[in-house]
Amino acid sequence: MCVLSVVVSEAEVTIRRASEDDLEGLLRVAAASLGWVDGEPHEALFRWKHMESPFGPSPLWLAECNGEIAGYRAFMRWELRDQWGSPVTAVRAVDTATHPDFQRRGVFSRLTTHGVEEMLAEGINVVFNTPNDQSRPGYLKMGWRDIGRLPVAFRATQPLAVVRMFRARTPAEKWSEPTEVGVGANEVTTCAGMSTLLASRPQPVGWSTAMSGKWLQWRFGLEPLHYRAWVPQSADDGVVFFRLRRRGGATECSVGLVLAPESNPDVERQLLDGLAKAVDADYLLRMGPPDPRGGFLPVPRVGPRLTAREITATPDCDIKRWAFSLADIELF
Repeated sequence: MCVLSVVVSEAEVTIRRASEDDLEGLLRVAAASLGWVDGEPHEALFRWKHMESPFGPSPLWLAECNGEIAGYRAFMRWELRDQWGSPVTAVRAVDTATHPDFQRRGVFSRLTTHGVEEMLAEGINVVFNTPNDQSRPGYLKMGWRDIGRLPVAFRATQPLAVVRMFRARTPAEKWSEPTEVGVGANEVTTCAGMSTLLASRPQPVGWSTAMSGKWLQWRFGLEPLHYRAWVPQSADDGVVFFRLRRRGGATECSVGLVLAPESNPDVERQLLDGLAKAVDADYLLRMGPPDPRGGFLPVPRVGPRLTAREITATPDCDIKRWAFSLADIELF
């Protein structure tokens, strides 16, 4: 394993691979850097993302200085299929934090570059993420490519909902709002009909997540996120995974994933139509192109921008050939 030493403001900083024994220190750095609120389930969320994924534990590196953690960088393992259905071993550049005492000293870029170098030795194919406007230029300088903006569409549930949505220009809340609509996601992801439903779906056209029953159980199973499932009949007839969250003065129904037998678009529309009528939200939001037949209109300049970097394989640079749902991209 490679260990890198650098000099940051006359103090030696050592970069090394993190282990579960470092978890308490990593959480302290994250709390100091990201302004976490006491009492929120951040440790459970961190373990879920980086230690419990069916794709495997996240490669994670930390920077130490004088025995203290100066920062860390996590790459979340992800499995993709390309447009031909061939497997692509990927990671997502997700969590990173630098302690306030070490910010603006190059810790983030050194951790990221070091992690990419080690993943090259591990045979990872591609790294991708959806950085914000502030961090994207830094990624582009480190070799990432701007693939393009992922489309987002919405469906209003009532006339005034459009006004509330466009006035709600703040980021959506991380934690979900309670609702009794549908059933708990865990009740559906573990039922017998789910395997039948998944088996009926053709390979998506474009780069997409390698979906499985285990992935669904993990992705929607963390209790603090309160994912629900809209199942009008039985799981093998189709399901929508969703959650409610506040965005300013509006209540948003985030559609994580729609699964219909054989990916039938008419069945997808019926599922979403039923959810729109049942849920107590101002609008439904989903990732994907607009669908006027289903009532979904485009939200201009709102979707996240996808960036990717070659490690041992070249990512597709046409955003139209990436078939992602909100469940693939949403971060916490």
